[in-house]
Amino acid sequence: MSSPGATDSSYLFSRATGKLLTITRGEGVYMWDDEGNRYIDGSAGPVCVNIGHGVKEIADAVARQMAEISYAHSSHFTTGTVLEFAERLAKFAPPSLNRVYVCSGGSEATEAAAKLARQYHLERGEPRRYKVIARWQSYHGNTLGALSMSGNIARRRRYIPLLLDFPHIPPAYCYRCPYGKTRDACDLECARALDWEIKANGKSEVSAFIAEPFVGATLGSLPAPDGYFQLIRETCDDHGILFIADEVMTGVGRTGKNWGIDHWGVEPDIITAAKGLSGGYMPLGACIVSDGVAEAFKGPFAHGHTYGSHPVSCAVGAAVLEYTVKHKLVERSAKLGEHLHKRLGVLHDHPSVGDIRGKGIFAGIEFVKDKATKEPFPADVAFYGRVVERCFEKRLLVYPGVATVDGYVGDHIQVAPPLVVTREQIDEIVSLLDEAIGEAEGEVL
Repeated sequence: MSSPGATDSSYLFSRATGKLLTITRGEGVYMWDDEGNRYIDGSAGPVCVNIGHGVKEIADAVARQMAEISYAHSSHFTTGTVLEFAERLAKFAPPSLNRVYVCSGGSEATEAAAKLARQYHLERGEPRRYKVIARWQSYHGNTLGALSMSGNIARRRRYIPLLLDFPHIPPAYCYRCPYGKTRDACDLECARALDWEIKANGKSEVSAFIAEPFVGATLGSLPAPDGYFQLIRETCDDHGILFIADEVMTGVGRTGKNWGIDHWGVEPDIITAAKGLSGGYMPLGACIVSDGVAEAFKGPFAHGHTYGSHPVSCAVGAAVLEYTVKHKLVERSAKLGEHLHKRLGVLHDHPSVGDIRGKGIFAGIEFVKDKATKEPFPADVAFYGRVVERCFEKRLLVYPGVATVDGYVGDHIQVAPPLVVTREQIDEIVSLLDEAIGEAEGEVL
């Protein structure tokens, strides 16, 4: 039960600019506020509540572990839940990735991956390798190291003086190809740019390349073209650098396979995971490390946080993975994802809908002012915000995206409900979204 005054938000220094609603409970794809209003969680929060809200098995796992011990310092101890989580996650990963480093979230996971890559090269006698190459309009987290790797121009802008000067290459953004090509006429210039950037920075300076298999928050569920990651893997191997797949948003079944990178049949050296890894029930993240990388370490990995390998968080992670496998949520995501994308296709009738993309129960919609030219709306129109507000009025939650095109203009949303969503609920989500987009268009077109 809430304590007296618990709903008074005046003491909270929040990331939000408006009034926050108080949510009191959740079940499946639904959430209820303290006034009894029911919301459809059409984006699984920030694409993390993979198994849905209110799953009793997860609460039971938390209670069992807390009844035993809630904390044990990972430099000295481990617990059964930590070992179980590591085993389940390794078995869920590609065959060559069998070692799990546990942390507390996505930003921690990507920073740990950067440090893993750095120490890997130190252990191999290559002390000059430290740079991580990423892509513009990518997102790898909000802490300073993770934001340095991120190519999210809008999020970086305020903090540029604090960031490391890591290099970036153009995104694999076929809808707005940075090379002015169409897919049938390109030579994967966006992937070949990695070879150029490695050479430009000095072959002995680069430690790793990091990429989201489907670019999430920045580009709205954007997949790479066929052949892209195969060429990236070859380039990394040619230059002796590690390939880090950022699966914080796309992992654990979200795209209809265990991992987003599985769609290209490529195995990275490190996978970073979070979000759906705990289903939003606890802060949890991980680096899944290949045998080849792990075996290069002659001593301990020189990195750690107080809450890394937290026994209760790991109990949640193990329970979520068990639930995911038991209820075949990866297969469900693939099957119902086809229905989701088919139903979303009706939105192409809207003059503002420029592109619909994604895979599995993971979809993005990019909005444009003019379909023929792909001209985006001016930033001050805030079209994405209008759509989100109209959705919210209908008690539908979707994930907003802004500055899509170049860090200044561009609008998108993501539709990614929990993987337990039904066909009927997908139909309702699309119907409400259809209405909301039409109303937003009526305000500006």
